[in-house]
Amino acid sequence: MSDSKTRKARLTLAGLGILVVGALVGGGVTAATMLEGEEPRPGKSSPAPTMVGPSTPSESWQAAMTPDKARKLVLEKPTGQKDGLSTGFSKGPVGAISTAVYFWEEYAFLDDQKARQQLEAIGSSDAEGYVDEQVSEVRKLREKVGLPPSGGTPAGITFSTTVNAVRATSLTGTEGKVVQIWMNYDRYATKADGSPDDEPLKDEDTDLLLKWQDGAWKITNEPEHREKRSFPRAYFPDSNVSWADGWQQVRHAD
Repeated sequence: MSDSKTRKARLTLAGLGILVVGALVGGGVTAATMLEGEEPRPGKSSPAPTMVGPSTPSESWQAAMTPDKARKLVLEKPTGQKDGLSTGFSKGPVGAISTAVYFWEEYAFLDDQKARQQLEAIGSSDAEGYVDEQVSEVRKLREKVGLPPSGGTPAGITFSTTVNAVRATSLTGTEGKVVQIWMNYDRYATKADGSPDDEPLKDEDTDLLLKWQDGAWKITNEPEHREKRSFPRAYFPDSNVSWADGWQQVRHAD
């Protein structure tokens, strides 16, 4: 996820009355939605990973299509819960995307102890130092808002994160064993009295690198994969450029 140049985003912590700069737990970029059996498209950056995106019956159709016009990618339903995370996603690309989306929506970004539990569960055994780096980011964020470095979410405040769209890229060619998942998301807070956050975090982007390991998708930060990261065009739901670049809206299974 994050590195020394990770993007920053303004985040209102409802109930604390403090506007802070929160480090995003991201650090890679791009994902042209990988759907098996469809034609690959060239990447937008160098080096260009193998990208597999929505099928394109005609150039004119592609030029007119936008993420909000296209059929949404339905996420897989998790089969279980463990260590604060949904589990049980398949080996395929939709399983990788589902893993990333569920993790990001469930991630305890302001609770260092719970975040460590989640990160240790989903972190690859090859991701040296990854868990400690991310826990350090959580603690830095806590200190920026006047909280002790270690502890839980302030009493009475709840957060909800919603991933709007994804862009998935294979970093290992057609094998798809290591993928980069970009996510566009919103984050909302609810105050102790039940009132909503006046300044929610909206239209933010972050990415994760996932590898298939020990029967599940695990987050990794291995240098040989990070150097293959690519960066997407900005996501706009009504943009044909965003669609052509691989952004696809998602929804949870009913």
